[in-house]
Amino acid sequence: MFEIRPMNPEQYRKQTRRITLVIAGLFIVLALLFSTFCVQLFGTPGGDNFRWNLIGVLAGLALTVAVVRFQFWPRPWMAPAVYGWQLKRNLMRVTNVMHKVKAGVTAQDPAAMKLLRFYHLGLTQMHQLDGNSADLSHHVCEIDQHRETMQALGLEVEQNRLDPAWLDAVKGYGK
Repeated sequence: MFEIRPMNPEQYRKQTRRITLVIAGLFIVLALLFSTFCVQLFGTPGGDNFRWNLIGVLAGLALTVAVVRFQFWPRPWMAPAVYGWQLKRNLMRVTNVMHKVKAGVTAQDPAAMKLLRFYHLGLTQMHQLDGNSADLSHHVCEIDQHRETMQALGLEVEQNRLDPAWLDAVKGYGK
């Protein structure tokens, strides 16, 4: 179960920029090493070694992905990037069934109402973390209106956890 956690947007951006530089640096080094190795081992002097360079770059990319996923991912210094990825992934899970969520909200289904509120809270945080307040301003009216509707129905508005049961509940709505 994913939970929205409070984060300082400036600190988040600073940490994720550093993480991005580390991963980009790792990729560059590995791609150069593998390309050089492939050309030295399989290439022809003065010939067209494009395919060996490409194979080296692809091998560097594959190893970078493996190192990030299996070595870096569980490390504490990687936590901001992992959290941002999980936030966006869970928002996408809701986006994929948004037509059903909206149908459930129209029917005032509590699960759909809570799911949409989680989505709004997650979307708000994502825009704040990314420093993209301009896009968020387009959603403020809808977010406020939905919060007021939930309050009028007596539903809790602090929906910081994504309950997978809510996703299952809305699958019966819409086409």
